[in-house]
Amino acid sequence: MMRNTRRSGWVLMLILLCGIVIGGFIGEILGNLLPVLKYGYTIGVSPHTYDLRILKLTFGLTFNINMFSILGIIISIIIFRRL
Repeated sequence: MMRNTRRSGWVLMLILLCGIVIGGFIGEILGNLLPVLKYGYTIGVSPHTYDLRILKLTFGLTFNINMFSILGIIISIIIFRRL
């Protein structure tokens, strides 16, 4: 039976997002006990503000990746493959 690739793509993205968030959260909590676990990289785009006179829009996106975030990604992929 063929999988619905469109649906499984969304499911994969949702599972990956959950893995990243949970892994990052665990990394931050355990980072208070072992500071080495807090080290990571910050990837993103700095905020840009657009003033349209009536409306001000600010767009920006930042990801803080630590060791547990990467572990969360790996576990998420394993979970997705078993679904």
